[in-house]
Amino acid sequence: MALTPEQEQIGKENFADSVNTLMNTEENPTKVTRRDAIKAAAATGAGLGIAYFGYEALAESDRVKVAFIGTGDEGNILLTEHPENYFDVVAIADLRPTNRERAFKGDPNDVRIGLVRKLGADRAKNIKQFASHKELLEHKDELGIEAVVIATPLVSHEPIALDCLEAGLHVLTEKLMARTVTACKNMIRKAKEKNLLLAVGHQRHYSVLYDNANSIVQSGALGDIKYIRAQWHRNNSFPAGDSWRKSVPKADEASLGGKDLSEFKFNDVNQLVNWRLYNSTGGGLMAELGSHQMDAASIFLGKVHPIAVQGYGGKNFYGIKHVGPEDKWDDDREIDDHIYVTFEFPGKNFKENNRDKCVVTYSSMNTNKFEPYGEIVYGSRGTLFMKTEKEAMLWKEDGRGSTGGGPDQRLWIVTGSAGGGGPQLEAYETSSGAAKGASGGPNWADNVSRGYREEMEHFAFSIRNHGPNYWPNGKPRPTAEGGLRCNGVVAMADAIMALTANLAMEHQKRIVFKPEWFDPDSDAAPETDPEIIG
Repeated sequence: MALTPEQEQIGKENFADSVNTLMNTEENPTKVTRRDAIKAAAATGAGLGIAYFGYEALAESDRVKVAFIGTGDEGNILLTEHPENYFDVVAIADLRPTNRERAFKGDPNDVRIGLVRKLGADRAKNIKQFASHKELLEHKDELGIEAVVIATPLVSHEPIALDCLEAGLHVLTEKLMARTVTACKNMIRKAKEKNLLLAVGHQRHYSVLYDNANSIVQSGALGDIKYIRAQWHRNNSFPAGDSWRKSVPKADEASLGGKDLSEFKFNDVNQLVNWRLYNSTGGGLMAELGSHQMDAASIFLGKVHPIAVQGYGGKNFYGIKHVGPEDKWDDDREIDDHIYVTFEFPGKNFKENNRDKCVVTYSSMNTNKFEPYGEIVYGSRGTLFMKTEKEAMLWKEDGRGSTGGGPDQRLWIVTGSAGGGGPQLEAYETSSGAAKGASGGPNWADNVSRGYREEMEHFAFSIRNHGPNYWPNGKPRPTAEGGLRCNGVVAMADAIMALTANLAMEHQKRIVFKPEWFDPDSDAAPETDPEIIG
């Protein structure tokens, strides 16, 4: 969105004011208001999720003994963000020696600080290192490991998770849940068989920013939502600009070069290092980036399943001769570098009228980053812009029966209005910045957590508090009863959306989603559906 700094500031303050108004009328499961939760977390330095999402801190003696499997880019983010008041990290495992070293040292001048800076040298030196998850599992009993966090390449999520669940360990795996929907179902079934937790790291489910944005959406203040535009655009068209293309470090080549890595799902060390670039090991832009956006859209639409998807994906830049220093002719990647997909979701009255739909579009490109990544929710009464997971902006829509609107106007929420119908947005025009909002609340959304810490906190809390039966009535514990906000069944729906979009692009057809795909007890899956692949 092309917005002036003043319009963005107005949008941020509008969002904060609206949330603060709703805070005064809503309570979380701990019976404290959201505003009180935020203030308490800020005052104590505790994780925001402790008070906000209704779970409690663990005593030092009660911390969950955890091993991290996979300590590359995402694994190091999780190590940096891991809640030391909930986790006792006892071991790490990674095939690559450079990643094992990186787990402790972190990256210079980067958000990935490493275990030494995170915990101190004395604590970090006691953490054991293993060259594979198989080696780690051989020592699980002597280390007292109770749970694992998996942040390995996508193709290895399922086999590692199954091995760990079979060994009796709770699992939190990074998104996308697995490379296929069948693999997702295998993981869910194994967790249920072993009566263990299976959590998936779609962190927007634990983001306070997104939770408060969703409270505005679910209140009806935005009106009727017919369109959500989501995107993640980047520009990798210049030399050294491609963050997904990496050279193989000498230490990794010396340790793994020439070895048979097939038991870990890789052809060679290059594929291990550059797994995102190949169809057999990764899921492309839709799985790595688009799954975030589709997860957010699903949350805003009430976690309903989509109706259909179609789209275009192409290798439009890499592997094509260009003029100038950005020549990418010899690139051997298999994944698309541009994708554009359109999802159809059911509207609130879809059962009565099958024309009542909400369209969600997603685009990801590698040759232009003019607009930031995020999601824009277009409602009949207002517009919500979620920018880079860190900022939220809200503007009122001008229209018949309303007063004012647009990106230059302040707004406030009117509750309990004479007209009924839930909260209403009202606006007034101004050309100057407001100090505090109409509700008097702070713009607390600045520097908000992206949810990594909160998802791990709740994973540990659930291990300690939701046993001995982690699958009451044969299903994951509902979120309303304190259950995981992104359990395996919820995460499988996100995987189905991303992986079916890939199939729609590959086969160049509109694909209608089938209910049995979303049923973990059914063997049906889009990647084996004869109507798609036949």
